[in-house]
Amino acid sequence: MAGTEKQDYYDVLEVPRGASGDEIKKAFRRLARQYHPDLNAGDKKAEARFKEVNEAYEVLSDAQKRQVYDAYGHAGLGGGGGAGFQGFEGFADVFGDIFSEFFGGAGGRRGARNRRGADLEYQLEVEFEEAAFGCEKTIHIPRTGNCPDCHGSGARDSSSVQACPVCRGRGQVSLSQGFFSITRTCHQCQGSGRYISDPCNRCRGRGRVEQSRTLSVKIPRGVQSGTRVRVRGEGEEGMQGGPSGDLYVLLVVKPHERFTRDGDDILLEQNISFVMAALGGELQVPTLHGPQTLKIPAGTQSQTVFKLRGSGIDSLHGGGRGDQLVQVRVIVPTQLTKRQRELLSEFAREGGDTVEIEKGFFERLKQAFE
Repeated sequence: MAGTEKQDYYDVLEVPRGASGDEIKKAFRRLARQYHPDLNAGDKKAEARFKEVNEAYEVLSDAQKRQVYDAYGHAGLGGGGGAGFQGFEGFADVFGDIFSEFFGGAGGRRGARNRRGADLEYQLEVEFEEAAFGCEKTIHIPRTGNCPDCHGSGARDSSSVQACPVCRGRGQVSLSQGFFSITRTCHQCQGSGRYISDPCNRCRGRGRVEQSRTLSVKIPRGVQSGTRVRVRGEGEEGMQGGPSGDLYVLLVVKPHERFTRDGDDILLEQNISFVMAALGGELQVPTLHGPQTLKIPAGTQSQTVFKLRGSGIDSLHGGGRGDQLVQVRVIVPTQLTKRQRELLSEFAREGGDTVEIEKGFFERLKQAFE
């Protein structure tokens, strides 16, 4: 540093002694941009000031070094600024932000050559039965692919493709300052390492165009809403010969008119008459595999659940097929003929019911079967 006595680090960064870590970081970034050698070519004073800012930040951004400095000053750091590799990681993170402003791009990103294409996701609606038994669906996928005119090169002809003059074909540029070096993606070629003097008319040098692809997707049996079917290699095409990404088909199963799904089981609500509930009988109920006969025992109560084994959905991951659960609901008629009323009145008397039939029996009978 110029001079025999070091300047106070807080004064160097132009912050008060009680400044927070964020305040110190913001001050460093502002001053580092102001005095950076790349922006002050040949200015020795700016270069010296830049070094002072770096040294001050390395001490004040490190909690332990800052504590020692606050207590003992420069002497506590051995007379120097403590410059070394212990604080490099945090320093490089901050300086990397500044560097990206000069050269562009995200830190540490690899070049675009031979880069894998992006994965895509497509939402597909299927019917309840299609999800249960599996199906094959034709879909149309919009995606980005290699330009058919230039085959992804971005150039009208191969002679117009040259090495990038900024990174000299490496796809990356480096900045070295003192003991550290930071590498960033080249802002000129975006990591491709190439410069195109005569770009393709169709893609304007990007090598990529919007496309639409039609393909057939097999939906396995047993899927349900939220299942993702992976189709390898049907995502976006890779760049410069890189592999294509994958397509993920996200399934949404439409609700069924009568069935509800619970895992691999099927739930069905079925109405029965109060006569069948009382006397018992047989009932035809629908299933995914065709109608089946359900035996109703005498004295069945409303909300009773019956199980039809193996009438559910095949497990997506194997392990058999689910069941169908039938919950019966006893329905009480709301309109009766004269003869029906007579028979029910007789039924009530046989049961020893002393309640006045004409006024309360039908309402109580309806409640009894709800």
